[in-house]
Amino acid sequence: MAGADQIKSLIKSYGDSDESRFFATAMQIAASEARQGHTSFAQELKQLIEKAKKERSLSFIDQSQGKTIALSVPKRELHELIEVFQPRIKLQDMVLSPVVKEALGKLVNEQRQWEILEKHNLSPRRKLLLTGAPGTGKTMTAQAIAGELSIPVYIIRLDGLMSKFLGESIAKLRLIFDAMIDHRAVYLFDEFDSIGSHRNQGQDVGEIKRVLNSFLINIEKDKSNSIIIAATNLPETLDKALFRRFDDVVNYPLPNEEQIIDIIKRTVNDFVFSKKIDFDKIAKIANGLNYSDITKACEETIKEMILSGKMKLDISQLEHSLEKRKI
Repeated sequence: MAGADQIKSLIKSYGDSDESRFFATAMQIAASEARQGHTSFAQELKQLIEKAKKERSLSFIDQSQGKTIALSVPKRELHELIEVFQPRIKLQDMVLSPVVKEALGKLVNEQRQWEILEKHNLSPRRKLLLTGAPGTGKTMTAQAIAGELSIPVYIIRLDGLMSKFLGESIAKLRLIFDAMIDHRAVYLFDEFDSIGSHRNQGQDVGEIKRVLNSFLINIEKDKSNSIIIAATNLPETLDKALFRRFDDVVNYPLPNEEQIIDIIKRTVNDFVFSKKIDFDKIAKIANGLNYSDITKACEETIKEMILSGKMKLDISQLEHSLEKRKI
């Protein structure tokens, strides 16, 4: 029969929802039984394992690392609704304003110590609404939080969520909230205004209003251990009932001059400029740009250096790239 360690591993992997380790341990038990001469039992066990794998798993490819992440049936429709990433970044890799950093730090800290809070009948923060201009780090935040907690990011494809058929969008949304219970992850609803706009807007079709109502009900009832993040560039268009459904509403400002300098230094860290750089001057040129534009301007300067065969970065090239993006 199976050894004590294998039985403990089987139970632990089941409790952790670690399907790959669960099936691997089960196969080890089958192989052990075969070595002991219990061939019929071993063969039967292998067949049960293979059948369970086929019935339970639907594979998603993690685009960042080529890994496979499984979701269970009967949620096969999730394939067109969710894009899965295993993040490589953490909050320390981002340049954030003090207010934003504090809000995200509180969520991560509470999530790491959720068992302590639970003993006092308290729930950790896990529902965030992120607002701010494009390129200020809202989408990257979802990946960084997932990186801090060592869980994947499930990006909701809102184009796949909306359907022209009455009631189908609501059924798909229900699948997503059901997945939050079965698969702990950061669930990112990007460009959230596409489904979260005011219900009294005359131009909205009925299905969008029904989806918003369904989202309000589902997020209110949700008791999973997953993180829900909604991000929007247009908070003023959101239905007012949405704001109180979230634990925190975090606004992402454009970087100030100090943060601009930090971004530039981080991006060009491994390279040297052809002459001493006046970071204060560069920060004033970049003032008004978002994090994404500043990073791209730095990367463009690096590529120009590499492709021209030079050994040092050209400051005038960086200034030009920044000014071009401001225009």
